[in-house]
This record gives sequence, structure tokens and C-alpha cells, in this order.
Amino acid sequence: MKIKIGIAGYGNLGRGVECAIRQNPDLELFGIFTRRNPESVKTAFESSKVYCVDDILNFKDDIDVLIICGGSATDLPVQTPEFAKAFNVVDSFDTHARIPEHFANVDASAKASGKVAMISVGWDPGMFSLNRLYAEAILPDGKDYTFWGKGVSQGHSDAIRRIDGVVDARQYTIPVDEALEAVRSGVNPELSTRQKHTRECFVVAEDGADKARIEHEIKTMPNYFADYDTTVHFISAEELARDHSGIPHGGFVIRCGKTGAESENTHLIEYSLKLDSNPEFTASVLVAYARAAYRMNADGMSGCKTVFDVAPVYLSHKSPEELRAHSL
Repeated sequence: MKIKIGIAGYGNLGRGVECAIRQNPDLELFGIFTRRNPESVKTAFESSKVYCVDDILNFKDDIDVLIICGGSATDLPVQTPEFAKAFNVVDSFDTHARIPEHFANVDASAKASGKVAMISVGWDPGMFSLNRLYAEAILPDGKDYTFWGKGVSQGHSDAIRRIDGVVDARQYTIPVDEALEAVRSGVNPELSTRQKHTRECFVVAEDGADKARIEHEIKTMPNYFADYDTTVHFISAEELARDHSGIPHGGFVIRCGKTGAESENTHLIEYSLKLDSNPEFTASVLVAYARAAYRMNADGMSGCKTVFDVAPVYLSHKSPEELRAHSL
């Protein structure tokens, strides 16, 4: 019997989840839940069913895992703890500074309902988080560095779009080349947040909007732009569609560590991603962790979980025997 997946929210990420489910033989889409008029939503596949999100509790016995595809700025802090009262859930909350707070809120709901709620799933937080943990565990005498980009950040772009007077926006995170090369050289440099990345924003403003105010709000936004050198460009909707329609991303996790009686040997661990589509890759990670959430709940677990709490065997559609024979 296949695991039935619900999708809450249908933007780029929700569409990516819809597509990713098709690539997993043990999963099937139950339906998409939207705040829009369901009849107005054009899905990737004609067979996908669309419902009003207000009716979602009517299906709590039909959905094994609900993947929540809202934004981290305002949607997920409200939606995830609320949906965890009735469903096993997975979200991609990516405001790193607020993860402990989000975890506590979701954990209370999931424990009360006996469900598993998987938060902050994606590639960072997510796959990069795992690689930071593995590298530090293996090379405790060392230092790790994370670089993102160059690429479009969905969360940061969404945060800009929430500013009054903004019609649309794309935000690019760009590693500073000199910092990246210094890390790869093995010298373990001390780098501030500002020294590692810059942020470049392309913004379509409403006619007559106060662009100086919008730029100020972007550059001073805590947890998103305040700690970075940020450039803001105001462009037309036509320019945004022509030059910034793709959603690429990627990045690097690097740890340089020492071993030996005198710490005489240097080792460099580097994990990198190069993504044509940030939301489609993130969606693929969410779908794998939806499988894990279902299995963990079936094994009697409940409460909020992160990628650190998931044994790799829970992620694969293959049996443990297959994994031992072919992947170990």
C-alpha cells in the first residue's frame, strides 16, 4: 500500500513536490490544498486533485503525511504547529536563528497529537546540516564553513515580496571568491558573515511606491539581510521575467581538520550542490523525509524531529537488505 501525501500550498515548492512524488514508487499524491480557489489552480498533472485548505481536516484520516509548502517568514511558524495537531507533517523552515523556537512550538503540537513533525528539511537546513555534523564528528579538531550560491534564495525572495509596495522579487546569494579560496587552502581563516557572502536583490515595485523605504527595509531586515552587504536593483516586471525566471542554487560545506600526534596532517572535506532548480531539489528532499516521517510514526515515534534524528534507512524506498547488498 502506498504512502498518501498531501501538499499544503502550491507555489514553486508545492509543484516540485507534486513532480517528485511521481518518481517514488511507494508514494502517491492524495491532493493539493490551497488558499486560492481550487478551480483556478493549474497543476503539473491533470490527475492531481485540488482542495480548499479550509477543508483539510475533513481528510485527516486519508493523508499519511502532509508536506507544508509555505514560506518561512510568516506561513510556517503558524501552519506547521497547527497542522501537526492532525497530521504527520514535513516543512522546509529555513530561518536558522529561529529554528529552536519553531522546534519547541511544533514539538508541543506533535507530541499532543501523537504525530511526527519533521521541520527544516531541505538542503540548508537539511543536507548541508548533516554534512556539517558528519564532518565535525569525524574531524573534531577543525573548522567548518558553509557557502551558498550563486543562486536564488526562495526564502529571501519571499521575504522581500512580503514588503509593502513590492510586486515581485528575486534575491541572489553570492559567495565571496576570496573567502572560498582561503578556506580551500586549509588556513582556517576567521570570516565574518559579511566577508563570506553578498546579497543581490532584483525588485519590481508598485507604481508610485517609495523605493527608498523598500530598499531600507530590505537592507535592515534581521535574519535575512542586515548582516550582509546587500545591493538592491529596481527593475520592471518584464526584465524580471526575461532575466531572472530560473531558480538555480547550490553551495558548499567545507571542513578543514587536523589529525596525528602533533596535528601534523591536514584533511579537507567538501560537499557541494549545483542545482538547476532550487525548489525542485528541495521538494525532492521533503518527499524523502515524508517517507521517513510516516515510517517513524508507524514505529511509535512522535514529536518534532529534524534531519539529525532520522536514520538513513528510513529515507530510502529500498529495503534494508537491498541497501546492505548494493549501497553499503
